[in-house]
Amino acid sequence: MKKIPDSPKVSLLQPTPVTTAIVPLQPQEEKIITDQERLVAQVERINRMAGELEVAILELKAIANTLNTQKSYPLVKPNQYKNICQYLAVSVPWVRKKSDQSFILTTRRVDLFRAEREAALLAQQLRQQTKKRLASQRHRKNKDASDTNSKFKIHVLGKSDIRRV
Repeated sequence: MKKIPDSPKVSLLQPTPVTTAIVPLQPQEEKIITDQERLVAQVERINRMAGELEVAILELKAIANTLNTQKSYPLVKPNQYKNICQYLAVSVPWVRKKSDQSFILTTRRVDLFRAEREAALLAQQLRQQTKKRLASQRHRKNKDASDTNSKFKIHVLGKSDIRRV
């Protein structure tokens, strides 16, 4: 049998010398926010909230329009339904930045009927395009018909054209 040489005995209980230390966690430097940065952040927050409010107002209008089309509201007069919502001029707060880097707290108008105007404009444009397309098709059809007629002229003989032989 082979003899295994003895290895040096290492005790787990005895501390071993450490040559490098673990670097303790350093607290992160707190970001110092200036008053100017806070002002700009607040301006952005107000304008973002104004945009969200505008979307919520337009959603309210869409819901009211849906309910109005369902005609589930009481009659005002026979065969006449009451609108569930009335619309007046609406605006939301808005902060504008001037060229000198100062700010103006003002309002921005919410256009409640922009979608309806855009839809009406689009419908008008489509009607005009359709009208032009139909006119050009009619013109092409008439031109084709006149070309066909000129190629195949039919001469109707009258009494004066008939000679007795």
